[in-house]
Amino acid sequence: MASGRTAEAEPLLKRAVTIQEAALGPEHPGTAAGLDNLATLYRTQERYAEAEPVLKRVLTILGKSGGLEHPQIASVLDHLGALYEAQGKYAEAEPLLKRSLAIQEKFRGPKAPELAASLDTYAALLGKMHRKDEAAEMEARAKAIRTEQSNASLLKGDK
Repeated sequence: MASGRTAEAEPLLKRAVTIQEAALGPEHPGTAAGLDNLATLYRTQERYAEAEPVLKRVLTILGKSGGLEHPQIASVLDHLGALYEAQGKYAEAEPLLKRSLAIQEKFRGPKAPELAASLDTYAALLGKMHRKDEAAEMEARAKAIRTEQSNASLLKGDK
């Protein structure tokens, strides 16, 4: 999908999901991963009506297999929240993004590098909702995480 060949990607992703369903079963986390990839393609193509039920199915599968507080759930909640945000459904997006942040903080910690992107997503939503102070707070947290990560990399000698 990164190459911009999304039209070619769809039949391949659908075939992968079909194979995963046959090999692993329709309720397996591996099948959920394939479905999440398909939903990402639909979101990229702004095919929101097709992406939403796929993401909801992924949440159902992951909820059954690992519970609703699993880090994988956080990623899917981010995806669904971003989908709603793109459609202007801010009130539906916000609780999903907040829940994603809570799950990530619980499992990865409040300074985890992965948290920065989710904080940025939530900050953008808050900005669109005209909640500038809250948005600035989320942006500052994301920046602090990135700065700390960058400083840690410099101390280790990473480039």
